[in-house]
Amino acid sequence: MATTVYIACSLDGFIARKDGSIDWLMDIPNPENSDYGFSDFMGRIDGIIMGRNTFETVVSFGQWPYTKPVYVLSSTLKEVTPDLRDKAEVVQGDLPGILASLKSKGIKHLYVDGGRTIQSFLKQDLIDELIITRIPVILGSGIPLFSELDRDIKLELTHSEILNKDLVKSTYSRLR
Repeated sequence: MATTVYIACSLDGFIARKDGSIDWLMDIPNPENSDYGFSDFMGRIDGIIMGRNTFETVVSFGQWPYTKPVYVLSSTLKEVTPDLRDKAEVVQGDLPGILASLKSKGIKHLYVDGGRTIQSFLKQDLIDELIITRIPVILGSGIPLFSELDRDIKLELTHSEILNKDLVKSTYSRLR
């Protein structure tokens, strides 16, 4: 199963403020109302796995944005609300076991989202591709995209582009 991270972060490497707020992402000028390739990316994946905090942020948007199945990685949340049961489900356990279970459900390409979830996948060397869009803002503190690892993870830059004159979207593939 392929696993891909698709995320935006500040120049100093934060994906959200300390309180989880992503308000700074809403300040990005977007005169062409572009999704910067996100819908094309979503066409490549079969499912999404995210942590509980990210799931709660998505729920707060009011309208469910995904057409692909969402798997919420949580040790505290036992189930999603009834209105989301056909859209999302809670998964628990070790990551290799969860991936094996999702693969048996027909998931071939998984989108990995959420700070701690991404960090957990990286710690277990379970990420194949990272698509990171750098936003030209320095937050100074917040929730970091990366955390401490016990070994290097070597990547290859496969594509980079400038979007809207300010954003830099780079794609990295895991070297194995």
